[in-house]
Amino acid sequence: MTTGVRRRMGVEERRQQLIGVALDLFSHRSPDDVSIDEIAAAAGISRPLVYHYFPGKLSLYEAALQRAADDLSERFVEPKEGPLGARLLRVMGRFLDFVDGHGPGFSALMRGGPAVGSSTTNAMIDSVRQEAYVQILTHLGITDPPARLELVVRSWISLAESTALIWLDGRRIPRVELELQLVHDFAALAAVSAAYDEEMAAILRRILAEEPPEGPFGELITRLIALAPQEPSR
Repeated sequence: MTTGVRRRMGVEERRQQLIGVALDLFSHRSPDDVSIDEIAAAAGISRPLVYHYFPGKLSLYEAALQRAADDLSERFVEPKEGPLGARLLRVMGRFLDFVDGHGPGFSALMRGGPAVGSSTTNAMIDSVRQEAYVQILTHLGITDPPARLELVVRSWISLAESTALIWLDGRRIPRVELELQLVHDFAALAAVSAAYDEEMAAILRRILAEEPPEGPFGELITRLIALAPQEPSR
């Protein structure tokens, strides 16, 4: 005859459970709007027990944020196979998967939330940006980037962040179109920089030489050509 005795969790197992519960709640509502009582109820434990594992909501928020930051960093990891445009498109798909699934928490973090401004939180955000930067350079096959390339890559990462935040407010652009637009944004930033710098021009030529006409970069070129004024027929 079986009994309904609940298995007792170990300390680390309980901590990880609370982090997962908090992250799920923060994914649907701003962390400011989620109480410790709600987290305790969702975890099936008492409020005092939450404080046994975390001294306060801020520390629990930071722990949940660390897990989310690790998850987001992994989204930028992509096998170095095939054309760059296709790789970036897959990366943007995973990035917007994360943004879509953690909307309120992502917005609270980037726009200002309970842990924003703390050295711990800032370090986490910076680590995600740095990991994204390193991964993009890996895709480009460059370890010592020239100044203009660093500017392009870091500017694009910031652009992706701000674009995602604006998109979350209503999701008025189809996500699949936004993913492609972000890849086109990277190509556009690189092209403008290449117009001013021969080193960047050489990098862009190498990238485009490996791109198929039907790929994201080829599609952008086709769209831009279509925008050019046509000479009147004689």
